[in-house]
Amino acid sequence: MVQRSSRFRLLDDLADFVARHPRLFVLTGAGCSTESGIPDYRDANGDWKRRQPIRYQEFVGSERARQRYWARSLLGWPMFARARPNVAHVALARLEAAGFIHQMVTQNVDGLHQQAGSRRVIDLHGRLDAVVCLGCRYREPREVFQSALADDNPAFSALAAAVGPDGDADLDAVDFGGFRVPGCPNCGGMLKPAVVFFGESVPKPRVERACQRLTQADALLVAGSSLTVFSGYRFCRLAAARGQPIAAINLGRTRADNELALKVNLPCGAALSGLLERLSPVNDSRVAVGWPESAATGPR
Repeated sequence: MVQRSSRFRLLDDLADFVARHPRLFVLTGAGCSTESGIPDYRDANGDWKRRQPIRYQEFVGSERARQRYWARSLLGWPMFARARPNVAHVALARLEAAGFIHQMVTQNVDGLHQQAGSRRVIDLHGRLDAVVCLGCRYREPREVFQSALADDNPAFSALAAAVGPDGDADLDAVDFGGFRVPGCPNCGGMLKPAVVFFGESVPKPRVERACQRLTQADALLVAGSSLTVFSGYRFCRLAAARGQPIAAINLGRTRADNELALKVNLPCGAALSGLLERLSPVNDSRVAVGWPESAATGPR
């Protein structure tokens, strides 16, 4: 456990970093959402805690893989959909409102930053609250697809399973052969979550927009990411090449540890709320720490 005095010094250093670099490019990862009840994939060393998520090639190439994915997701989605912003999301929204965040890029697919009130957000890996047809590009809300999944698979809907990251669930000792996956209502094609799977490329225009926004920032702040996946680490590479300082808030190692000007080994909620308290320009009624109405009661 971080000692109290050490923790306070880290937070003071973080506040000093932000005060000296007030136009932040913020990259967030799973560590921002764990306090909302969404499990993460990796441990403090960056190693997998569980079976690796499905890869794009497996999903599109195997009917059985799709049956397995959607059966697990049928049970995991309700918990994921109920998740609400935590203090980390709220603090970042308040920092944006106070003018400290030039751009946020999130590797998460839960939409919790937007729920908390953040507006300058690029969803690098997409959003899990929609599905898209790989044929005709038809798109519909996940809740609509969830109803179709449940209607077609009442026996699976009654099963119990432990939840996993990104709407997954542990459902291994089950025969998925009878699971029915609805096709696209427009063309009958294959429906996929509107997220970037492992093995799939982030759309180039999305990456280019994020990189362009980074070039306009004073510094990069990483919050809750081990940066193991290159799609996030690329921004550290770009910042380092440009001489932009990098700070990270993360429990455990990151891929960019050797490139950091500051490392804050604290939970995101504690670090970001502590940062907010120390930045005097945000300590007023306009950006006081609290739950925005959308975060407390708004729909996903």
